[in-house]
Amino acid sequence: GRTNDSNSEDESFDNVSVYSHVSEVASSEAADELANERFEEKFEKALEQATEKSAQTRVQALQSICELLMHRYMPDFVEDRKMTLMDFVEKSIRRGKGQEQVWGARLAPLLVLQMGGDEGISKAMNQFLLVTVQDKSVGFDARAKCCTALGLLSFLGCGDVGELVQLMQYFEAIFAGSYLRGDDKTPVSVNAEAGNLHAEALNAWGLLLTLIPSGDFVSLMTTGQNMFPSMKKFLGLLQSTHLDVRIAAGETIALILESGRAHDEDFLGDEIDDMREAVKQLATDSHKYRAKRDRKAQRATFRDVLRYLEEDISPEINIRFGQESLTLDSWAIHHQYSALCTVMGPGMTSQLQENEFMREIFELGARLTNAGINGNAKVKQSKLERHLVNAAAFKARSISRGKNRDKRSAVVT
Repeated sequence: GRTNDSNSEDESFDNVSVYSHVSEVASSEAADELANERFEEKFEKALEQATEKSAQTRVQALQSICELLMHRYMPDFVEDRKMTLMDFVEKSIRRGKGQEQVWGARLAPLLVLQMGGDEGISKAMNQFLLVTVQDKSVGFDARAKCCTALGLLSFLGCGDVGELVQLMQYFEAIFAGSYLRGDDKTPVSVNAEAGNLHAEALNAWGLLLTLIPSGDFVSLMTTGQNMFPSMKKFLGLLQSTHLDVRIAAGETIALILESGRAHDEDFLGDEIDDMREAVKQLATDSHKYRAKRDRKAQRATFRDVLRYLEEDISPEINIRFGQESLTLDSWAIHHQYSALCTVMGPGMTSQLQENEFMREIFELGARLTNAGINGNAKVKQSKLERHLVNAAAFKARSISRGKNRDKRSAVVT
């Protein structure tokens, strides 16, 4: 009799466990639903405020919209309002001033990331972003944010090598402002805001480089067509008085070598000694006139670059989020991850878990949830999400190939 009682107790406990789990799932779903409603209410309020006459109110509304999109993956909700959001981006950048342009530029890539890399949206916004980037009457900070947005939109929505090269040339025209003077010895004196603009343009140039097949890139760098800056120009940027420019230049040099070496292991071999000397100086820099924090950041970056130059070893970082992890094991994927962190900010972790398009870019597979009995059931997708995932899959795979470059490529002519 005791054995039967024991079995009965076991079954009872099993039933309690199942009922408890079902209750927890229901409770969790209710909490998620409530959180969604609150997010949507905040979003609707911000959309209304973005049309107000007060510039300060519009700036606060744009900031609220950006912060909501950073932290929440809500493609269905955004899809229904994408034309309104695109209109806000365009008006804030074309007609706004200062911070309104800055937040309009920040909203642009967030919108595209919610919409699975929609190429039509990217191209529509690229036009006025490029005009603003090149407009010297616009403030440095707004132009810098437009550079970041333009680079990201093209990274997410452009697959044509010729278009990428042309855009990279536009970015070079901006960061050329930090090239050495005509004697190739004296750094140009620019203020901090201009230095930041040059660094952002250089980072955008590097981001687009991660999409260009290695064979095409080597051809464009070595055939004397002057499609891309010479290594001598990049080494000159290492002498900039601004830390952001020096670090961006150092990371770009590593990107250039990584891309070239994927096609030709002796790429720029005759310039390695000059590179090594310039990079080593910054990796061991102890000049007291530089801030201690700046020296530390600079040495950390250039030690990694020096190791890559000498030993062909890229820094490796493991990013943990929830029950998953992402390994950054090449300069290209480091650069792509950093660029997306720039726009996502503190929402990067939740976006890696939820955003299907970003998961495709980093080859993370289908997203997971703890809602299943075994703790690993797949999330049920809405019809729109399935459409976005399918539409974005090819684009995302072509982006992710930046870290696994195909050596077989048709050379651009």
